[in-house]
Amino acid sequence: MNKLTLAIMLLFTTAFAAAQPRLPENYFWKKLSNGLEVVVIENHKVPLATIEIAVRNGAYTEGAEYSGLSHLFEHMFFKANRDYPDQEKFLNRTQELGAIWNGTTGDERVNYFFTFDKDSLSAGLHFMNSAIRFPIYRTEDMQKERPVVDGEFQRGESDPGFQIWYECQKKLWGDLVTRKNPIGDHNVINTATPEKMMVIKGKYYHPNNSILVICGDVKPDEAFAKAESIFGSWEHSGFDPHQKYPIPEFAPLTSTQYFVKESSIANTPYMLFFWQGPDTRHDSASTIAADVFNTILGLNSSKWQQALVDKGLATYAGVSYQTEKYVGPVNIYLLPNPLKMKECYEEVMKQIKMWTDNDYYTDDQLNTAKLNLQRSFIRQTEKPSSLASQLTYYWCSASYEYFTDYITAYGKVTRADIKKYLDKYIVNKNYVAGTIINAEMSKSTGIAAFFKPTN
Repeated sequence: MNKLTLAIMLLFTTAFAAAQPRLPENYFWKKLSNGLEVVVIENHKVPLATIEIAVRNGAYTEGAEYSGLSHLFEHMFFKANRDYPDQEKFLNRTQELGAIWNGTTGDERVNYFFTFDKDSLSAGLHFMNSAIRFPIYRTEDMQKERPVVDGEFQRGESDPGFQIWYECQKKLWGDLVTRKNPIGDHNVINTATPEKMMVIKGKYYHPNNSILVICGDVKPDEAFAKAESIFGSWEHSGFDPHQKYPIPEFAPLTSTQYFVKESSIANTPYMLFFWQGPDTRHDSASTIAADVFNTILGLNSSKWQQALVDKGLATYAGVSYQTEKYVGPVNIYLLPNPLKMKECYEEVMKQIKMWTDNDYYTDDQLNTAKLNLQRSFIRQTEKPSSLASQLTYYWCSASYEYFTDYITAYGKVTRADIKKYLDKYIVNKNYVAGTIINAEMSKSTGIAAFFKPTN
């Protein structure tokens, strides 16, 4: 072997090794020639296997014309395809496989999963292949499914919590609100056509925009071989969907916005506050700091809980952050005491101003929050069938490395990291605040006079 050939081989080997992502123990990765990434999670706790396909699709890919159709597409996945040409045959096959199955649609991911006996792995992969690659969008099926999807929206609208959330989203995201609302738009859902389903499929349902996870009582080499045999002929799109159809950037808030929504169904008032928080593309460190800080606020010993819940100003006071690739929202969700609405609001404003104080939380609380997050992760790993969905969420909204490292990253969060996050995204930054309340309570509390920005 001459030196040039050896050098080329070493270069190829190095490049291939560098392409291997860092994953937890017993997670194995391979990328097929068509771009499909396959991860096998070997876990022999129970004699079951779970397969999941996730696609980088969802609300963030939807302009107004397609709002909610990624969700409808997810529902149609379980209807008919080339090998099972009607839903009855599809469902009969799930029963033959003894499968537990479902799908979800979020802001940045659509995923489909089946769990069954490990001996059904080959049959299950063939079944998934038929559904993901060869769907049939029959008009009669869509006519049946559109009311089902729209019914989810209507059920949401019957909940005052959903109503106030939805109104906040409109103000938080402006003209791009459809890209943060997986449930969609009534008219778009109810007028959807098979042609629009094919547009979604043509844009996003390609192996190079998807991940296949095989998890459970399986052997990696055998699982990879089955995946290659069954999915290897799925053709690469020839383009990167997110380069060809780029996601527009969300405009930052230019002002703080308040509103009071009166509703007859709001027997219990709700208060919501939203900020545009960090995302994994630009500031992954702050996404971790946000989780740690919110966990501190959730401790019974926190000043936040003591000031609001322990003193009877609210029955619930939660703060959350949603990890996303495109601007994750930070949210305060309150159930204020109807008799102390003004005091509750004023205390919330007071507490937020104190969040960056050095003594707002103790070192023990910081360490407890980190340990709670780590324990929560350990509990999540106890159910093998849930491991695939955990991985695919971060594959869509972050990266393999983010998923692999985030528990360790929690342990490294410092006070300086939390302060940096708060200063950059929360304290003295524009936000959206909304409350929903019935007309009688609105009048008796005089909420319109005090629920407004404070100096």
